[in-house]
This record gives sequence, C-alpha cells and structure tokens, in this order.
Amino acid sequence: MTPAARDCGRTLVLFNYDWDQTGFARWQDHFSFDSEGFDLFSFPSNARLVWFNMQRFVDRLERRARRAGWKAVVSNHEQFGALAAALLAERMGWPGTPVEAILACQHKLYARQVLEQVCPGANIPFASLEAAYGEPVPEGLTYPAFVKPVKAAFSVLAANVPDRDALQAHTRFGAWELWVIRHLVEPFEQIVRKRLPQAGTAHRLLLEQPVKAPQYNLDGYVFDGAVHEIGVVQAVMYPGTDAFMRFEYPSGLQKPVHAQALEVARKFLTAVGFTNGMFNMEFFHDPASGKLSVIEFNPRMAPQFSDLYQRVEGIDLHRMALELAWGRDPGLLPRANPVAGAASSFVYRIFSPDTAVCMPEQQQRETFAQDFPDGMLLEFPKPRGSMQRDFKWLGSYRYAIIHLGGADKKHLRRRCEQASAIFGWPAPYADAAAEALGQATSASPEPLYTLASSP
Repeated sequence: MTPAARDCGRTLVLFNYDWDQTGFARWQDHFSFDSEGFDLFSFPSNARLVWFNMQRFVDRLERRARRAGWKAVVSNHEQFGALAAALLAERMGWPGTPVEAILACQHKLYARQVLEQVCPGANIPFASLEAAYGEPVPEGLTYPAFVKPVKAAFSVLAANVPDRDALQAHTRFGAWELWVIRHLVEPFEQIVRKRLPQAGTAHRLLLEQPVKAPQYNLDGYVFDGAVHEIGVVQAVMYPGTDAFMRFEYPSGLQKPVHAQALEVARKFLTAVGFTNGMFNMEFFHDPASGKLSVIEFNPRMAPQFSDLYQRVEGIDLHRMALELAWGRDPGLLPRANPVAGAASSFVYRIFSPDTAVCMPEQQQRETFAQDFPDGMLLEFPKPRGSMQRDFKWLGSYRYAIIHLGGADKKHLRRRCEQASAIFGWPAPYADAAAEALGQATSASPEPLYTLASSP
C-alpha cells in the first residue's frame, strides 16, 4: 500500500486535540494535515461554543476546501467533529460515514429504538424521561435507574439514581449550566430536525435499567459495507462507581463473545446505513449468564485506545482512520512489530472537592520521561469552578491519564505503580485507589466479576 503522498492533497482533521493530536502527528511524514475546530475543555478555545453553529461551520469549510487543497476529512470528536466531518464529506463527494448513520448512533434514544427492532436480546430496557430539565419528574417510574442525556459525550450527566428525589435533584440546573447544556446539544439538534426527524428532539434525558457486569469496547471499522473487528478493550471502574479507572488491552474476553458482539454491531450498523468509517461499541457482558447488553454505539474511532493497539498488535487506529478517509481499506495496512504483551490507559481521579490534587512539576515530568520513555502523560488541570462542575456532572474530577505497556498484566501493574509514585498519585487499581475514593487503605481487591474473564 503506497502511503498518501503530500502532492495527492491535504487531509483536514476536525477538533484535533489530546490523543488525536498525538496520533495523527505520527503520520505527518506521510500525510499533509490542516486542523479546524476548537478544544471544548480549554479556555479561551472553548469560548467559541458561544457562537458555534454546525451548519455555518461546515459552510465555511466547504468554501475553503478547494482553495486549501483538502481531499479528505477525518474526526474522532464525539460532540461535534464526527458529524461535521460527515456533512463536509457528503458535500465534497469524499469518502465518509453517511450523515444519517452518525445521527442514528449519537441520538441515544433513537439508537435504542433501532436496536430493539434488529437485536432486542442485546438491548437494555429503556424509556424517555418525559420532563424538561428542572420540571417535576413523572410519577410511576421504576427505580433504581440509570439516567443519561439523549445526546452527550464523556459520560456527562450520566448517573445511577436510586429514587425519584435523586432523579429530580439530578435534573435541576442553574442558568449557566442550562446554557452550557443547550449549546452543546443544539448544533446536533438542528441537523437531526432536518435529516432524521423521526428521532425526535435530543434536548431530553434517557432512562435505562442499570446493569451490573463487566464493561467492554468493541473497536471496528466498516469498509465498502463490510463490518470488521479490530479488537476488544476492557473498561475497569473505580470500585463502587461508574467512573473509568483504566482501560486494558487485551481484554481477556473469549473469542465466542467477540463474535457475538460483532454480530450485534453488524445488525445495528447495517440497519442505520453505516457503510464506511470506524466505530466503537460499548457493551456489558455477564460471564455467568452469557448475556451481552449494548451500552451505546460511537460512530468514530476511540482515540484513547489507538496507542494500546499500537503497542500490543502493531496496528495504528489513527492510520486506519486516515485510510478510510481516503477511500482505502485499512485492513491492507502492514503491521509493525508489537512492543508489549499488555497495555493500559490509566485514569487518575478524585471523588471529592476536598481532596487535594498535586499536578506534575517539571522535574517530575522529566523523571517520568527518563524512566518511562514509552510512557504517555496527559494532564487535565482545571480551575476550581470547572472542577465543581465535573463533580456534579461526572461525579469525579479526572486530573491525568498515563499510558504504559508491559510484558504482561503483572509487569504492567508494577510499571504503573512505579510511574504513579513519581507524581505521588495512587495507582489506578482497586486497592491502591482506595485513597482516591476516601476509603481505608485496606480496601478489598477488584470485584471478581471484573477478573472472571481474564486469562
């Protein structure tokens, strides 16, 4: 496969931040890039949310496309980028994911309705919450329930609620919070009204029956209508919470379950017309009953996992996304030699605003870089006000992420503990993370259900 040469045209990357910025940069010698979009989590970049309009944004990119020499567009940004990329690719006649397929995946209520038609055994009991933010919650609902927005990303406002009072409290927001919520959803809402009106408004919440089982991510791609598996990553939570503690690859999930998940994905993606692009299906799998339950479909690559696959499998999800954007089959790409037998994305959090967070100093960063040359460190410092909003909307504050590889899972844990000690952070394992949860240091080990499917 001949790489895309610089004289073949430029690739536009939308909302190119964090893992994407690092991932796409690995291929800057093979592709010429331009970036557009803003960082939702950094000021002053996120001030552009005030006047952001999806239609105008794509109009402007279309006017610039030929002059800039763009021939392809790609984005892994859930909130705005994936949809904007699909809209622009459609207008320009470039390879891309169909707009209606993006909308169907991201509209979580509509996705549940489609799944109920094509694969009801993999669905979770659900209902729309028929109440606007702050209005009285209807009587007669079943509790406990898991509530989440019909359109959101990064688990914002998703929570388990034990009763009506908790649900009512969860749906009450101040004027500033309501402004942020509406401005995050409205760009999507405007396109849904035109292109997928049967889905209904995205300005509402969805109720689901809670599921207690290990959580996984099926990563894959669709090329020329054929659905392909890349792999499965396991998500491990902080004990007693719904907050991600780390993502592990390989997952240890048995191959028959891989095939089961892929078949569910194939049925759903075919039903919504997803004919090209990368996808990530989040799902539960109960090892006792064998039941697989879909959490949601993300119509883009999970960029946080790209580095994990690169370490263990020698494949680069960011390169695969570029191949699809240029209309080529990423399955034809050669593999590099793996450098690890296991890899994880370690997520560092606190669960109380009273817990102090020590962000890295320059000397610590230098020590980490020297001792762990393969390591990746992402920091998420925030002012007090933004931290408080995280505690309300997410139940925790994520202050850093570290990526590491190891010969196996035991070796990986030792490396994680050593790296965490450099910064004075508790390692993201159940016993070590007791400090982050404000529990006694004699915390119990990770739940057996998390380990049941491990080799």
